[in-house]
Amino acid sequence: MKKETLILLGFIVVKIVLQYLVIHPIYDLQRDEFLHLDQAKHLAWGYHSIPPVTSWISWLILHLGNSYFWVKFFPALFGALTILVVWKTVESLKGSLYACILTATALTFSSLLRINMLYQPNSLDILCWTLVYYTFIRFIQTENYKWLYAMAISFAIGFLNKYNIAFCLLGLLPAILLSEQRKLFLKPQFYIALFIGLAIVSPNLTWQFQHDFPVLKHMKELQETQLVHVERMDFVKDQIMFFFSSLLIIIAGFISLFTYKTFKPYRIFFYAILFTLTLFIYLKAKGYYAIGLYPIFFAFGAVYISYLFRHGWKIYLRFVPIVIILLLFIPLLDRALPLKKPNEYFKEGQQHTWEDGKKHPISQDFADMLGWQELARKVDSIYLMLPNKETIFVLCDSYGQAGAINYYTKVKGLKADSFTDDYINWVNLDREIKTVIRVKEVKNLTSTRDLSLFNKVVGVGEIKNEYAREKGTQIILLSEPKLDLAKLLRTERAAGRLE
Repeated sequence: MKKETLILLGFIVVKIVLQYLVIHPIYDLQRDEFLHLDQAKHLAWGYHSIPPVTSWISWLILHLGNSYFWVKFFPALFGALTILVVWKTVESLKGSLYACILTATALTFSSLLRINMLYQPNSLDILCWTLVYYTFIRFIQTENYKWLYAMAISFAIGFLNKYNIAFCLLGLLPAILLSEQRKLFLKPQFYIALFIGLAIVSPNLTWQFQHDFPVLKHMKELQETQLVHVERMDFVKDQIMFFFSSLLIIIAGFISLFTYKTFKPYRIFFYAILFTLTLFIYLKAKGYYAIGLYPIFFAFGAVYISYLFRHGWKIYLRFVPIVIILLLFIPLLDRALPLKKPNEYFKEGQQHTWEDGKKHPISQDFADMLGWQELARKVDSIYLMLPNKETIFVLCDSYGQAGAINYYTKVKGLKADSFTDDYINWVNLDREIKTVIRVKEVKNLTSTRDLSLFNKVVGVGEIKNEYAREKGTQIILLSEPKLDLAKLLRTERAAGRLE
């Protein structure tokens, strides 16, 4: 086996292992991960907030045992594959082994450690953006249309994973018009590639049409509840901080496209990033939406730095960028990764802005990884004490609560439901309901509706973890219904009034 291959495999192994080491054992899975895992039991061509690829991976995780190891393995794998694609990009640009090592180091010790620690569509999204750019680079180099078709397939897989990749295309197409590649628009192969991509994503587009485009409703919800708190300058600051430790390489990548003659055909990628960032800034997008733009620039930057340090005494400066990356990344570890217990972050007095626009003592992602096993244990114990298990209905306020109970429960047959997101389509109301174990968020503790439907309303539990986003969540036992509850809920679901 060649030395280059051994070093690459070494980086891949280190990357995957690191993803298991950056999360302190005190933390549970994260809120969104539970929803994605439950999608494995309800395969479809689309969901309320995301396309279907995540559910296919969840189905595989389920059949592998649904363990923590496999949940964390796939985002780690996608992060490792991103390093592989950028490594191959460096090789295609005639870069040296040093340039390959520099890119792999920069990507391994970057914000991707944070992204790749969670089982969400983001890890595959970044990989697919990188694949789209890589295949287009290969097309520019070879003018072989198989790379254009590979680009279409990469985009389609990315689209079926996360609609965010549409911005990759929206930035790249006008950039093509500004380059010599504009001749592509006159080539039939370009439209064949478009057809291939459209054919692959068409089942999801059909599903969206049949379900009245829930993605548009989800985007409206995001705009009203989360993006309204996003400041455009915060987005710009995020772009600097994501790869702060290796910013020098990205800047070198930008410069190389205008100063290194060999890279003139790839100037198109600078225009693509400008167009895409402009769109994101205009729409007040979250900062991490744009992360997929940057890995490919590590390839350009590393090759350019390698070129600058190729002769004489400058060759001894080659390890300086690697040392800088490592030294700058170390201080970011505490803020970016859940390496410590929550009380340690609290003592340090750090402040983190959540989606509600308010400041909190720990990161929202970290807070979303606490309290779930506690919730599941308490629901389990309440469920086991009740008779007539087949008439018990576990109803939660959020998908996180329902998914966490379903993942961590130790009781066979216990299933939690919610009238939010995709769960509203999965809940079984064609059965008798006599008792409800109701899980309520702090903001929804009113008992007016409960008292109108049940003769007996008793609080039986509460989430105590003071650092959990779910702190104060109540578990309420509702019994002795005043009417046919299942029939009422079926009627309300049909009318779109479930609450």
